[in-house]
Amino acid sequence: MDINSDDLRIFVAVVDSGTLSAASVHLGQTTSGVSRALSRLEEKLATTLLTRTTRRMELTEEGQLFLEQARAILSAMEEAEETIRMRRQKPAGRLCVDAASPFMLHCVVPHVAEFRALYPDIRLELTSNDQIADLIEHRTDIAIRIGALSDSTLHARALSASPLHVLASPDYLVRRGTPAAPEDLAQHELLGFAQYEAGNVWPLRHAAGNSLQVTPALAASSGETLRQLALAGQGIVCLADFMTRADIASGRLVKLLETHATGFRQQIHAVYYRNTQLSQRIGCFLEFLQNKL
Repeated sequence: MDINSDDLRIFVAVVDSGTLSAASVHLGQTTSGVSRALSRLEEKLATTLLTRTTRRMELTEEGQLFLEQARAILSAMEEAEETIRMRRQKPAGRLCVDAASPFMLHCVVPHVAEFRALYPDIRLELTSNDQIADLIEHRTDIAIRIGALSDSTLHARALSASPLHVLASPDYLVRRGTPAAPEDLAQHELLGFAQYEAGNVWPLRHAAGNSLQVTPALAASSGETLRQLALAGQGIVCLADFMTRADIASGRLVKLLETHATGFRQQIHAVYYRNTQLSQRIGCFLEFLQNKL
């Protein structure tokens, strides 16, 4: 006899509720009906999932293993059902998207008009913060984060990965010369991040390893500020491709030390709390943005 989703839901409800009677209230069934269903499930599996006494229930080793699989299956089923519902419904309502200024300006803003035309009932709110400690506190639905993620309480979706380039303006190179090796950077004006040390580790191969820690002569908290400083000929900078691609193509910025580049790509993720009421808006925005990236 095959196991069905009702079997899984009853088992999970019993475990989460702690007692058969509490599970029966949650499920809207009789206690005896829940007990019989649990016994039938154990018969189908030919194993004992729960040891039951008059005072408490405990999962057996097999029960613990089965519980993990049951939760995963039910979660996958819910997501599949939600995906189908999303295709039938029209997303609407407020959606607050936060990203650091460079990503917002170069990767979101250029596509806002198209997104609004596709989803006219979504009210976009765009904010720019380099770091968000609490999405709920900031009333943010989606945060775009660049680099490694550390908060495991959030759901994350990989959107893209962007190479890093070491760059300078032609004007700066005329005045100061072009470095031939990473070691030559010590003789140059370097532009780097303030209060973000990871941004001052450049992916360059040199005699001491595959990354170069730099000390900026001029520091800024925003990558967009560093880009503007580099365009103004103030020094050499290391920035993501997504914000400098047009500058490189037009010749406003020149790639340096390409033969020493490690090929490192900076990960770009969208992070959010799972919320069924928001998921339709979140899903359509992330799919749209990922296609653009």
